[in-house]
Amino acid sequence: MANLLIVTDQVSDWQQYFPSEQVVSVDQYLDTDWKFNHRSVQVVNLCRDYGYMSSGYYVSLMAEARGHRVIPRVMAINDINQPFFLSSGLIKMHKLSSGTDVISTKIYFGRTPQKGLEKLARRLFEQFMVPVIELEMHKYQGQWQIIKIAPFPFQDLEDPEQDFFIESLEMFSTKVWRRPKQEKKYRYDIAMLVDPDEKMPPSDASALKRFHRAANRLGMNLETISPDDLSRLGEFDGLFIRATTNISNYTYRFAKTAEKMGLVVMDDSESIMKCTNKVFLTELLETNKVPAPKSVIIRSFDPDWKTGLMEQLAFPMVLKIPDGAFSRGVVKVRNEQELEKEAGTLFEKSALILAQAFMPTDFDWRIGVMNRQAIFACKYMMSRGHWQIYQHHNSGRVTAGGFETLDLKQVPKHVVDVAVKAANLIGGGLYGVDLKEIDGQVYVIEVNDNPSIDHHVEDAFLGDLLYDRIMTEFLRRIQMRGF
Repeated sequence: MANLLIVTDQVSDWQQYFPSEQVVSVDQYLDTDWKFNHRSVQVVNLCRDYGYMSSGYYVSLMAEARGHRVIPRVMAINDINQPFFLSSGLIKMHKLSSGTDVISTKIYFGRTPQKGLEKLARRLFEQFMVPVIELEMHKYQGQWQIIKIAPFPFQDLEDPEQDFFIESLEMFSTKVWRRPKQEKKYRYDIAMLVDPDEKMPPSDASALKRFHRAANRLGMNLETISPDDLSRLGEFDGLFIRATTNISNYTYRFAKTAEKMGLVVMDDSESIMKCTNKVFLTELLETNKVPAPKSVIIRSFDPDWKTGLMEQLAFPMVLKIPDGAFSRGVVKVRNEQELEKEAGTLFEKSALILAQAFMPTDFDWRIGVMNRQAIFACKYMMSRGHWQIYQHHNSGRVTAGGFETLDLKQVPKHVVDVAVKAANLIGGGLYGVDLKEIDGQVYVIEVNDNPSIDHHVEDAFLGDLLYDRIMTEFLRRIQMRGF
């Protein structure tokens, strides 16, 4: 469980708010160890000035050196003074119905009273993690532009603003104000992100329960959070994503935000970015001479894409949208007519798509890799009468083939070696590598972050030991950070 400290220039700055022993001055923070019996510390730095070598700057600097999680981080302090770091498309995402050409507002822990700016406020807070941000926007030729974005001292807030500020702080971390439940005390807290509405989640309910039990056995608390709980990340030491990842959905924002706050994250944002784009993976595997099916990247803006493709690949071939998952966005084409039709459909979703040689097999190998070592092995059988593991029917029903879970010692060594090599190109996280074996030759189909781990499937050989190993890796990484 994270212990929260609010650091301000003088404790008297806080006198108009509810008293709390967790509000300390800069001198108190810098002169005290604040180890809390080695439990982790979350620091909210509310100093008036974050300028280089100011007291506020040193609070964040010292917090990071001590292994405390702090907002704002030193990097965020530097970034917010460099407006060109803002995403050029950030404003375009948000439609404003304001009748004026100038908007001035403040953002409090990702919240704003300005109607129409709620999403932008959250995104700016996720990007900079500064407690209070002053924002000014001007409308120019029909487009909103950010003119000013800067930290704002909470000490200068007016009465109505103070109410919204304290409400936002309470929502950001309720542990300042609410007494923790008198439950068994755990050394560390990990958030497990799960989408309760997901139809094909990476782990079933039974597997999720086993992750909880494994964490508890190691002295850690694993708490399930939902896509609406981004503001709660400051309560935790780690983030375990058990929802299907994509760079364009909430999972990537959770990963980036948690990383900025100093949490141990699995899947990390870089792994999500690399694994969820099959075009990137294809280029990565080819560059590093990892065997894979012959692949061609085709571009919608290339008028000769079809001719070039058919010169390199024979029918049948497989077309893939870059960010598909669970066999979605993957089609087999048997002739030129099907190629034109299916490619046209996929080009509506992506400017680039991947074409691969069709390699029929009765099963795919799935090798689980974590921290650069293989941890489990399965054979995923093709869905009956179909060429993929998952078959998506027009009715919306999904059927899957069978499986066989094996001891890694039963898997051909070259299969495991190629899988680990491919996963290591991505990073040191948790991955599921899909491979085909034909005539003794192994081909990497893809490397998946956020691999499926279901009870009685991936854990069928190791049982609870699989969950223990994954949670042990969280514990190891947290301890390495000095939490």
